[in-house]
Amino acid sequence: RGKGRQRQAILGEHPSNGYGAPGAHCPLLPLPGSSRVRRSGEEVQELVSYPLLLPHSPAPSCYLGPASSSVAMVSGLHPAKMNCSRIFSLFCLYGNVEKVKFMKSVPGTALVEMGDEFSVDRAVTHLHSIKLFSKRLSVCVSKQQAVIPSQVFELLDGSSSYQDFSLSRNNRFSSQQSSRNIIQPPAAVLHFYNAPPTLSHQQLHRLCTENELPGFIKFKVFDAKPSSKTMSGLLEFDSKTEAVEVLTVLNHHQIRIPNGANPYTLKLCFSTSSHL
Repeated sequence: RGKGRQRQAILGEHPSNGYGAPGAHCPLLPLPGSSRVRRSGEEVQELVSYPLLLPHSPAPSCYLGPASSSVAMVSGLHPAKMNCSRIFSLFCLYGNVEKVKFMKSVPGTALVEMGDEFSVDRAVTHLHSIKLFSKRLSVCVSKQQAVIPSQVFELLDGSSSYQDFSLSRNNRFSSQQSSRNIIQPPAAVLHFYNAPPTLSHQQLHRLCTENELPGFIKFKVFDAKPSSKTMSGLLEFDSKTEAVEVLTVLNHHQIRIPNGANPYTLKLCFSTSSHL
């Protein structure tokens, strides 16, 4: 693709730029909107690596350098609105999520074991310092090498403080399609897919309202083949923060349709489009 271009790294593969080694660059981020290439007739955004964030001060339990563990520590979680499933819905965009455990001794803090160190690097790069439910997240590399299901307790919403996602079909980096995952930072536009073909603008708005989420301001459906059994499109929100909240709650939401045998699992990710 020309000098200076680097292809996106996928789970389990050591990137060619040495990412993950001391002094290396962080996960791949998109270039400005004008930097696009065509692949198999589809316009996609080229990717480039930026320097890693450096810690402002030493931390006893985690740090923001290149990952030496497949476990991330996330703090600043809203005590009533966050649980293991919602952490999974957000972190699965950057790699497979194996286990999630809230720490009883540190309220609002959880450990997330991911598929490998590169997934943790990507999560730290893209999710550290974002706002979620009026709180700013801190995401860093944990010194722990694995998540152990000890001291399990009940969260405020009644769910368990520990959950194993290693066999979840919603992990996106396990199949042959994993190379199609485009690593994107949080954005105000969400790409939705695997939705029922009959899903309407009004139904999506109602879904947001019922879950006490902000509504989208623009809606676009992609043209699909007549034989397609699902629908996909884009949702634009007023801000990146609103889009992050909607993705965290509605990613993997089960949608049933009349006379349907099985529910549709709505899937969301951050879009490469800045506006509709």
